[in-house]
Amino acid sequence: MRTLDWVDGAIEMVDQTKLPQVVETLRIETVADLVAAIERLSVRGAPAIGVAGAYGVALAALRHDPGTDRSGFDAAVASIRSARPTAVNLARMVDRVAPIAAADPAAGLAEAHRIRDEELAASIAMGERGADLVEALMVERAAAGDRDGAAVRVMTICNTGGLAAVERGTALAVVQTLHERGRLAEALPIETRPLLQGGRLTTWELQRMGAPHRLLVDSAGPFLLSRGGADVVLIGADRVAANGDTANKIGSFSLALGAADAGVPFVVVAPESTIDPATASGDDIEIEDRGPDEVASVRGVPVAPDGTPACNPAFDITPVRLITALVTDRRTVRFDRGETL
Repeated sequence: MRTLDWVDGAIEMVDQTKLPQVVETLRIETVADLVAAIERLSVRGAPAIGVAGAYGVALAALRHDPGTDRSGFDAAVASIRSARPTAVNLARMVDRVAPIAAADPAAGLAEAHRIRDEELAASIAMGERGADLVEALMVERAAAGDRDGAAVRVMTICNTGGLAAVERGTALAVVQTLHERGRLAEALPIETRPLLQGGRLTTWELQRMGAPHRLLVDSAGPFLLSRGGADVVLIGADRVAANGDTANKIGSFSLALGAADAGVPFVVVAPESTIDPATASGDDIEIEDRGPDEVASVRGVPVAPDGTPACNPAFDITPVRLITALVTDRRTVRFDRGETL
């Protein structure tokens, strides 16, 4: 299913905060509502918020004619661009559409449609390219005597499917392609605290595609890797620095450490648009802290005493030395073989 699109002058999206219990479509008709939807994670995932941002600029031009209200248009665009700081796709797609929409709102909307279509094509390409790499990695491991059998057990974190990328996704697109090829033994999503995107969203998508899966608590991932519980780890990315360091959902770094210790390939799957040549390394990536409420409660139910302080980084940085390969819609980069971006 397409989880985000432009429909009759507004943005429509599946509200990810309501899943899996309720499948509800939000109709976003104002920039303020879009910014609020991005901030509360009704739409999330780097490719998806990039598309949302592109359509948001088109919406801004519709509500604030750049020819007569340029200051209103610029302010609306700035509010979209800054809604979430870590994922580079949001700022990049806003910056791509804004000058076009400022000159011609209709052309701006056409450019936003083009971005959507590019992400759809990228998801298909990443799924195919990533599945090819996983199969090649399994051949390499079998030749080294590290595994038996043709089917693959894949561990993953957060949500990287169509909910994060309009359709199919990034890392989960690889899982879907492996499943369609009959090569998936099992997907092992971790729950992904504090907002449970793995437990709520990835399991929902795996169930819809009919893929075998079991849900893990976050802390079980590295231990199960040490016991041979998975053949490969696949993650998405919110930003890939020029040196290959990768920002992704908090917990990705722990999985990378566990995979390195266990000798399990650790693969990042992200569109080319997520690579940021202007960011030299992971040290330069701003990490969003979302405050204590998400940690001290689970979906509105308190799990800690009132007033409990918390540290809540939404993302972490996996250094390139722990990453086996990066798969984009255009290329596969084998960091384990000394290749660079």
